Amino acid sequence: MTGASRRVEVSLGLQTDKRLGEYGALARLAEDLGFDGVSVFSDLLYQPPIAALLEMAGTTTRIRLGCACWNPFTLHPYEIAGQFALVDDASGGRAYLGLARGSWLEAIGVEPARPITALHDAAGVIQSLLSGRGEGYEGRVFRLEPGVRLRYPVTRGRAPMLIGSWGPRGMALAGEIADEIKIGGSANPAMVQVVRERLRPGLRKAGRGDGDVGIVLGAVTVVDRDGDAARALARREVAMYLDVIAALDPTVDLPEGLLPGIRSRLADGDEEAAGRLIPRDVLELFAFAGAPDDIARQARLLIDAGVDRIEFGTPHGRVPAEGIELLGREVLPQLAD
Repeated sequence: MTGASRRVEVSLGLQTDKRLGEYGALARLAEDLGFDGVSVFSDLLYQPPIAALLEMAGTTTRIRLGCACWNPFTLHPYEIAGQFALVDDASGGRAYLGLARGSWLEAIGVEPARPITALHDAAGVIQSLLSGRGEGYEGRVFRLEPGVRLRYPVTRGRAPMLIGSWGPRGMALAGEIADEIKIGGSANPAMVQVVRERLRPGLRKAGRGDGDVGIVLGAVTVVDRDGDAARALARREVAMYLDVIAALDPTVDLPEGLLPGIRSRLADGDEEAAGRLIPRDVLELFAFAGAPDDIARQARLLIDAGVDRIEFGTPHGRVPAEGIELLGREVLPQLAD
């Protein structure tokens, strides 16, 4: 998709909560509608992403596919390298590899130590294995002995790397080693400049230029011809993570009492009541929601702010496939003007 004179990619993000067979059909639909890619999430306690990615690789021929993000604290980088290699082979070299620390790990008793060092080392181990040179990798958290190689051929000797992070140190790491940086749960144009500034220390350290790392924003997306109904569903979805994400966005001041009110209603199990508390202006910072024209307007604000890729995340619509259809037929054309 193009905004002004530069190309901005638009992709879809899918939660791995579907039945096998659904992923391939949705990816094929996305490809037919003109999207540039499909990502799957690897959120805690959802399905492992590998099955969905392999299924989508078999039903598509053009779009980029990847996991945003694999977590080296729950899956060893050696395993991540192998899963990426499988998807890259199955898709004919269309895969990318996302890494992130992840959230809510305390629920399964995982307490990441030195997370930025670990992400750096995980990327180093993965790229070393894919290269096939057997040079090894001497990290402080993850390491490879010299001479260690994968025992099967790979399609590419380097994975296009995405780092998922909201923090300054994670973004600086992306500036040093990644091809893209993604902040999930944000549709806030003001964050684009924040990310760009936080990338610079890593870019300078690696001798890279300001445009060498693409900035990706993605968030819950609900589109429907009934914009109010779309926003109602989006509010329920956003309520469950606003407490985490809002604290990470330095550009946002939430209304007093909003987060305590949301927490109280979520504790009572009333997600709908929690969502109703979120004002529309706040919702638009953390989700894409409304009628097709509303979504297009939000996306154009991100394009004007300088984003390199927009990822419309699950659930897409009150009926997911119908939401994807609306995004493809009525939102994408507006972003190509």
